[in-house]
Amino acid sequence: MKPEFENIPLVKTPQRFEIEINGHYAFIDYKEMSSKIALIHTEAEPELAGTGAAAAVVEKTLHYIEDQGKKLLPFCPFVFAYIKKHPEWKRIVDEKFQGYNEL
Repeated sequence: MKPEFENIPLVKTPQRFEIEINGHYAFIDYKEMSSKIALIHTEAEPELAGTGAAAAVVEKTLHYIEDQGKKLLPFCPFVFAYIKKHPEWKRIVDEKFQGYNEL
C-alpha cells in the first residue's frame, strides 16, 4: 500500500467497505455470512484512477477480514488478482472457494 493511504480509515457500511480520499471513494461491495465475507465488486471513482486507491481498499479490507477471524470468498476479479500477486493473503481464503487452487 502506498504510504499516503496508510492513515486513511477503512469504513464498513452494511453494503461495502470504503475509503475516502479528498472527497472521492474507493470501495468493495460485500456480503457477510457468519464465518465468511464474500467480496463482490471493487471500484474507485474516476478521480482516483491510477492512484493505488483500489489496491489500498483491498489491502485494508483483507486486514479487516483477518482481524475478524473470517474466511474470504474473493468473487471480485480485482481482489482475486490482488491475492494472486500477494499470495501471502491466500491464508484467509476459504479452502472450499472454487478458484482456491488457481491462487
